[in-house]
Amino acid sequence: MSSVKIECVLPENCRCGESPVWEEASNSLLFVDIPAKKVCRWDSLSKGVQQVTVAVSSVALRQSGGYVATIGTKFCALNWEDQSVAVLATVDKDKKNNRFNDGKVDPAGRYFAANRRSVYKLEKEEQIPDGMCIDAEGKLWVACYNGGRVIRLDPETGKRLQTVKLPVDKTTSCCFGGKDYSEMYVTCARDGMDVEKLLQQPQAGGIFKITGLGVKGIPPYPYAG
Repeated sequence: MSSVKIECVLPENCRCGESPVWEEASNSLLFVDIPAKKVCRWDSLSKGVQQVTVAVSSVALRQSGGYVATIGTKFCALNWEDQSVAVLATVDKDKKNNRFNDGKVDPAGRYFAANRRSVYKLEKEEQIPDGMCIDAEGKLWVACYNGGRVIRLDPETGKRLQTVKLPVDKTTSCCFGGKDYSEMYVTCARDGMDVEKLLQQPQAGGIFKITGLGVKGIPPYPYAG
């Protein structure tokens, strides 16, 4: 196995970065910062970052072009060019304080989102399992919130196959991207950290790239609507 390399490619200082997704057409990484109410797009070639201000919790690609996002309790189409949002569907209209927490597109092109998530116990030191992705071998990668790591699991046996530690505690989610999907991108958070912790972890809230994992990912599924 090649040597694993970890680098902070974007010191974004996200309060809570989430929902990373690779857009192959633009060589860009999309992600959201939930408390800061923004969707960001980082160009891996120019290293520039664009953003749209909206109270978002997840973002995904759309087959017909543009993106889809969960905003409050709405599924929305997001036009990056004019920064407009169009509501596609609304749920839980009677629950004013409710909102989607996360969302992903399945292989059939359906956009799934949840208002609350179940927390499954892995191992004591792993802390809270958060965002996940699947590699080309069908194995599951999980970012462990407050655990400062991503771990690779066999979804059939539950066995842990690999652990990659990062220089930040609050790892939130992960996805594959880059050329041939051989790179992993990891989001993290800095909300809830005191001054001392932030001094110890100056890259908290940044976007990390991991290479040399010895396995590739698969392209993200786009929303078919």
